[in-house]
Amino acid sequence: MTGSINIALLGCGVVGSQVVRLLTEQADELAARVGAPLRLVGVAVRRPQRHPDVPADLLTTDAAELVSRDEVDVVVELVGGIEPVRGLLLAALKNGKSVVSANKALLAEDGAALAAAADESGVDLYYEASVAGAIPLLRPIQQSLAGDRIVRVAGIVNGTTNFILSAMASSGAHYSEALEEAGRLGYAEADPTADVDGYDAASKAAILASLAFHTRVTADDVHREGIRDVTAADIAAAKALGCTVKLLAICEQTDGPGDGAQRSSTRPHVSARVHPAMIPRSHPLASVSGAYNAVFIEAAAAGQLMFYGQGAGGPQTASAVLGDLVAAARNRVIGGRGPRDTAHAALPVLAMGDTHTRYHVALDVNDRAGVLAQVAGVFAEHGVSIATVRQEGRGGGAGDGDDGAPGPKDATLVIVTHSAPDAALAATVEALTGLDAVHGVAGVLRVEGLGRPVTELGGGS
Repeated sequence: MTGSINIALLGCGVVGSQVVRLLTEQADELAARVGAPLRLVGVAVRRPQRHPDVPADLLTTDAAELVSRDEVDVVVELVGGIEPVRGLLLAALKNGKSVVSANKALLAEDGAALAAAADESGVDLYYEASVAGAIPLLRPIQQSLAGDRIVRVAGIVNGTTNFILSAMASSGAHYSEALEEAGRLGYAEADPTADVDGYDAASKAAILASLAFHTRVTADDVHREGIRDVTAADIAAAKALGCTVKLLAICEQTDGPGDGAQRSSTRPHVSARVHPAMIPRSHPLASVSGAYNAVFIEAAAAGQLMFYGQGAGGPQTASAVLGDLVAAARNRVIGGRGPRDTAHAALPVLAMGDTHTRYHVALDVNDRAGVLAQVAGVFAEHGVSIATVRQEGRGGGAGDGDDGAPGPKDATLVIVTHSAPDAALAATVEALTGLDAVHGVAGVLRVEGLGRPVTELGGGS
């Protein structure tokens, strides 16, 4: 045993309080694993009176003073947000203190500056808890797969939206009803914007893409769509096709923009996107329900790997924080540091419009001869190939004609496309609304095979 490793904790909320508890309850075991005792020397909070379980002599409202103390070896940050946390962590790193953080928003926005500061001082920057809670995910990407080439990382990284979509699928509830239930059970915040609009998942996607493809990707580089517009009809349509709807974070190394030889002649790009999508029920991600997270990694040699578990919660996230803290403390004891973040590939980020996707499009149309030909002509004009078509008559929705004779009946036309540039698919849907025979677009969702043929939908992945 050597001298103690001194810890400064910023924030003592749901996760921070669990970190304090685990440091106390497992003190002897942690000391044996590290090779030195872990000693909590300060906890920065805004309202000390709200933390009666923390020894009063540890509490402080001056976070800047705490991280500047010479005795501090590792700063654990669980406050969240961008400022003033960014300044505090940069100061800690520049002063030779290792940092453990769960701050996905900051890492997705300014991870490059934090990593550079850690490199300059030769200290550690760990952030396993920033993505998927207790699930060991970032360290396997960064270390276990360091000798492989990752081609895709895709999965469910937000428990709130997965709970809502699972509830809609199991009960037929509308989005607002499922959101209300999520709030009542504690799965959704009073302001669920970060979750349901995809901001949380986009930050995590940026972190995953940066690590997997050795390229700096920020949250602004990630195409983002939330689940507010997913309807009960969309869920039912997916079920009819042998699919389910999930909010996915998808990060891929892919060809550049263009077609054919033009695409093959450009350097690889990184594609990073968050959006709801239909996936086959045969895919393991389809069975991930409730507030659980799961991520698929596809690597050239290792093939497909799946990581599954609870993506949030105080004890679960604290487990990931403690894992990082033990690693950082061990490195302090032996006088080394852990693996560095690398951005040597510096691949360009592919615009969403150039990303190849598939669409499921439901149209309300006149049920008469020639309508399908008109619709197919619009797809052809935009270079989008149709994989499957299904038409269902619904009976007299259009009313009578001007002369009193029965008018054309309504029908639902459901089209699933082959893969095409997303911009071409979006332009196709917009053009369809201009057809006289089309009353409206009932629903549009992307379709993802996630490395497997989407046989249920009649086409390749």
